[in-house]
Amino acid sequence: MPTPHDRPRYRRVADELRRRILSGAIPPGSILPSESALIEEFGVARGTVREAVALLRSEGLVVTEMGRGTYARPVLPVRRLGAERYRRELEQVRTGELGTSFTADQRIDWSDYQLDKTFREVPADPSTAELFGVDAGTMLLERRFVFRSQGVPQQMSTSCLLLDMVAATPVADPDREPWPGGNTGQLFSLGIVVTGVRERVRARMPVRDEAETLRIPGGVPVLTITRQTYAGNRVVEVATDIVIPADRVELDYFIDLT
Repeated sequence: MPTPHDRPRYRRVADELRRRILSGAIPPGSILPSESALIEEFGVARGTVREAVALLRSEGLVVTEMGRGTYARPVLPVRRLGAERYRRELEQVRTGELGTSFTADQRIDWSDYQLDKTFREVPADPSTAELFGVDAGTMLLERRFVFRSQGVPQQMSTSCLLLDMVAATPVADPDREPWPGGNTGQLFSLGIVVTGVRERVRARMPVRDEAETLRIPGGVPVLTITRQTYAGNRVVEVATDIVIPADRVELDYFIDLT
């Protein structure tokens, strides 16, 4: 039978460093011991230490930066995503509160919320057209967003609205973003009352642009959400690939079966 000592040396080094990181002996944000110190402590070669660190990096436990070294990845606040967050937006619309579901999830003030945005008019591709229930090629207003909390990028999304519904309205003006009440507030300004939201959630590894924009280290997956916003039976907004690093979010849904 194999014993722990049969494990490759780099894995034994990684196991011990992982234990220290997870126990807090190496606190989040702290620099790991130098390669020379690890070589001396574990009695291994430099290549073994580098393999161990590479394994921890692939697990998302450490980050290596030029000029700084390798450090235990800081723990970022975790957002709770539940169905009630869209009810919050309805309430924000009613009260005039400066906020969105994102600011409520992040527990930040309006002044700490920043939104990078790019708007353009595009024809609907077949998959987006199907989500809307319209013909492929129907013109859409596509809005690409990067959501920032206190300057830190936390989420990306591509949100589409039917162009004939929003053309020449304030909703089509990127300078009006961020909009209090989010999509719910924007649609309400057009006389459209949101009655339901459908979301489909998947997990995958981030593509390069997502990893760079959201500062996601290696080994960390993302959750992607496809959203359809309804007014009655009509789909009035579609978001494709709302992207959130998986270690910064938890899904929290209550299902009443009574």
